[in-house]
Amino acid sequence: MTDPQAFVAAVQRMGQARAPLAIAALLHTEPARTEMLTAQTGPLLLDQAKEQIGAAEWRSLLQAAAATDVLHARARLFAGEAVNATEGRPALHMALRAAQPDRYRAAGAAVGPAILAARTRMSDFAEAVRSGAWRGATGAPIRAIVHLGIGGSDLGPRLAHEALAHADDGAIALRFAANIDPADFALAIAGLDQRETLVIAVSKTFTTLETLANLDLARRWLRAGLGDAGDRHLAAVSAAPDKCAALGVDPALVFPFWDWVGGRYSLWSAVSLSLMIALGPETIARLHRGAESMDQHFETAPIADNLPVRAALLDVWRRNGLGIASRCVAPYARRLRLLPAFLQQLEMESNGKATDRAGALLDYPTAPVTWGAEATNAQHAFFQSLHQNREDVAVEIVAVAQAGGDRAMQTDLLANALAQAQGLTQGWTIDQARADLGQRGLEAAAIDAQSAHWVCRGNRPNSFVLLRDLSPESLGALLAFYEHRTFAAGWLWGVNPFDQFGVELGKRLARNLRGDVDAASGAGQDRSTAGLLRAIADWRG
Repeated sequence: MTDPQAFVAAVQRMGQARAPLAIAALLHTEPARTEMLTAQTGPLLLDQAKEQIGAAEWRSLLQAAAATDVLHARARLFAGEAVNATEGRPALHMALRAAQPDRYRAAGAAVGPAILAARTRMSDFAEAVRSGAWRGATGAPIRAIVHLGIGGSDLGPRLAHEALAHADDGAIALRFAANIDPADFALAIAGLDQRETLVIAVSKTFTTLETLANLDLARRWLRAGLGDAGDRHLAAVSAAPDKCAALGVDPALVFPFWDWVGGRYSLWSAVSLSLMIALGPETIARLHRGAESMDQHFETAPIADNLPVRAALLDVWRRNGLGIASRCVAPYARRLRLLPAFLQQLEMESNGKATDRAGALLDYPTAPVTWGAEATNAQHAFFQSLHQNREDVAVEIVAVAQAGGDRAMQTDLLANALAQAQGLTQGWTIDQARADLGQRGLEAAAIDAQSAHWVCRGNRPNSFVLLRDLSPESLGALLAFYEHRTFAAGWLWGVNPFDQFGVELGKRLARNLRGDVDAASGAGQDRSTAGLLRAIADWRG
């Protein structure tokens, strides 16, 4: 069986040996190209026909991937084996969204009963808060939730809420605070009444600096309005319930998740309690059903038909075969505007590694820089660079066929999404520019002066992800697609997509520097840091 280093080496050789290909020409000369490079499952269609890869190369890529252990890794993932080898843990986020999780075992231990019990507790509490049966210290019903968390404890719920809030009845507002910057918490509580607000702190370990600092602010704010009774307005989600109790959270309001749930895969756990209260248990159940349908597809479909694996293969191909270091994700849906931020954490924290699963140094790059913004706004910003910069950026356009709202405006939105994919592929030649300028009535001298500035060379690789709609089921399928794609790509690169030791370095250094910032002392620091500490001290006074 081919190891990841051999697979990536084969991809690199394919990239080095290839002749230049014109994507627009391939769409005409390869009659079966669209069918070969387009696949669909449920509400999600993936079109890779505008990628910089020929039919023969695609077949070779599939053949090379089949010789790896990616399918064996998939089986190990669903079997609950310790695929997170560095931390000795399974990664069983799929069990959290399964309607019947009894089949799942984490390192041999059944997890179904605990999942169902936690799900029932969440649902019962959410319904009690929504109905007014559970009330605050003064007897007032809860009208607002403030969700405290960062990273995986923030981005998933925040994205899902923006995407699905149209289904909300508006009875309960949901605010988020993640940053340790106190302005973030101040914005989250602006206009809220302590008597009608429930604060939910979310942290797997309950040692995360940002979340604990915001929890302290929240407690002080609640007590300023309610006295000691303000603590009734605190709930927590954690794998460390004892630490929650030590910080003043009533054990009856602590909801669990487990160490076999990775932080950036934790939306499906009690981390979404605030979401369940705001949107209702049935909406969350539908979100889970959509994700579970993608789980079933990923687990059973062969490589050639498997959407997450197909996408992962092109991720590796672009990064290592074509040498493209950057990937732009442009969602043509305002409700998905947080998708690029969500994917930054999911993909770059998972696969941005320099060592393989055995700890050996890799001699090739892995995860590209993932970035983006909602379109059409993005067209009036960085799409200029995507079309005319010398360096290629891989582009992924995400659009929704039935997004609701004004139909004419949605038609324009879809037309723009399709046009950008087409423009990145076809470009605009100097002959087209000259002809167009001539039709505008410009003189020959002006045409000569301007035409080169209009040229877009095209041949830019891009994929198109099309969702049927933005229902909870479709959103669940989309997020699970990206999760499994990340896992498959990480396995093909040979890295562990479930640890994040690089994150810990900054945390450790920040703890060491905190005292120096307060003491305005640069002793023992490098000259640059010492100079910055002096400047901070001068300006803070």
